[in-house]
Amino acid sequence: METAIAFMKANLHRKLTPAEIAEHVHLSVARVRQLFVIETGTSLSRYLRHLRLKQAKELFETTFLNAKEVAARVGIAGKSHFVREFKKAYRTTPARYAARHRKATR
Repeated sequence: METAIAFMKANLHRKLTPAEIAEHVHLSVARVRQLFVIETGTSLSRYLRHLRLKQAKELFETTFLNAKEVAARVGIAGKSHFVREFKKAYRTTPARYAARHRKATR
């Protein structure tokens, strides 16, 4: 699963499918999903979403990109979907998170 996770991290900007990940590690999709849950305790899609949101958070902390630009960079289609997921994960909107962080670094 380390290989699958490394592949996911290297390709966050793309819309990865479970089939692509399975092909990369030379296993069936069902087996990758099963092993992924066993190894990480979460589903493949949830883990991928977590990685994307974590990278988005880091981008807000290190760049001056807006939410639409960050969403595109981390491979989340649609600004509204990205804002909803970010708010669910970090309990604030991307704009507020970015503004708060930028204020703290001045």
